[in-house]
Amino acid sequence: IVVAGIANDPSSEGLLGMVDLFAGGALLKFSIFALGIMPYISSSIVMQLFMVLVPSLQKLQKEGEEGRKKIGQYTKYGTVILCAIQSLAVIQLAKGWSTGTELEPARYPGLINSSVVPYFYLIGILSITTGTVLLIWLGEQITERGIGNGISLLIFAGIIGRLPESMVQLFSTDTMDALSVLILLILFILLISLTVLLTQGVRKVPLQYGKQMVGRKMVQAKSQSIPFKVNGANVMPIIFASSLILFPQTIIQWLSSSSEQWAGWAIIMDFFNPFSQIWYHALFYYIIYTSLIVFFAYFYTAIQFNPAELAENLKKYGGFIPGIRPGSHTKEYIEKVLNRITLPGAMFLAGLALAPYIIIKFLDLSSNSGGGSLVYTFGGTSLLIMVGVALETLKQIESQLLMRNYEGFMKKSKIKGRS
Repeated sequence: IVVAGIANDPSSEGLLGMVDLFAGGALLKFSIFALGIMPYISSSIVMQLFMVLVPSLQKLQKEGEEGRKKIGQYTKYGTVILCAIQSLAVIQLAKGWSTGTELEPARYPGLINSSVVPYFYLIGILSITTGTVLLIWLGEQITERGIGNGISLLIFAGIIGRLPESMVQLFSTDTMDALSVLILLILFILLISLTVLLTQGVRKVPLQYGKQMVGRKMVQAKSQSIPFKVNGANVMPIIFASSLILFPQTIIQWLSSSSEQWAGWAIIMDFFNPFSQIWYHALFYYIIYTSLIVFFAYFYTAIQFNPAELAENLKKYGGFIPGIRPGSHTKEYIEKVLNRITLPGAMFLAGLALAPYIIIKFLDLSSNSGGGSLVYTFGGTSLLIMVGVALETLKQIESQLLMRNYEGFMKKSKIKGRS
């Protein structure tokens, strides 16, 4: 459903490709779902950061179900505000593509119906914001009444919905011979396998508890473990790194299109081009992108895990790590474990994020129209989301079947974490 007043149905790739991915291809078609649930994701990320920095939100988080509902309410308020701001940017983009500027001609003349121009901003903001709110409501209904996380399933459906179009666009190019198609399919299967390993990989830290009274006897409690995921930050480092590295690209593009153009902008812009023909320009992009992913992996892991609180809770309930003293020594040990597993997980994540760029350069696909589509459809972000959501949904289906005394969904090998 296109926003009222939009006459054409353009499509593009590049800077807006990542946002368009989360919108299921609706952004560059100027649908009422143009923003998808990206504002909700952004609002959730901001709220998570605030919960670390703002003591009142930390207190609210510890109040149980009521506190979580209140935080969820604040997240939705933030989503509506972000929707209004971002929908204004989408409308401005549509207006620019329709009318053009003195320096750049209209990309899609007549994109906006001239009869609704006076009311276009109001109609557009209300339509796009309502579309996002409707998707959030739909996601909550799926979570409450269905199986799996509704928001994650909507993102999953949006990415999967773009796969057929991307495959047709890529394989219809003249450069794709039979050998290239075979290599691409093998690499794609390999990437999925590596993504599963990254998603399921855990480091189990053994735990022991003191003897407990059962009836009239003192018995030794069963040994347990704390599973720390190798990729504890999940897809967030790639999202943060991609957003941050796109920021200078946007600024440079804006500066290069000004009336006083400087030839140096093109050179600077090429340093942020992963497909640059100059090898050290592309290498600069890869190094910066990898460094940002590693940084945000540590940053987000530090936000998610509080070793001091975990050590205190273990001490409080009589648990301890064999060979490690309770208290500060346990805290230091947990920090050491997290630091050790975060680095290889972050490097693995960076390799997964850069793999599509390397594949495109290796198969010489950077010049055809399917190249950008491949990056944003098969990239590290979308693969992690698809694999993560699929595995989580399989786990929930498996547990629901077993609860109802049915045979498990996976007969021989259940979906378990790998240690």
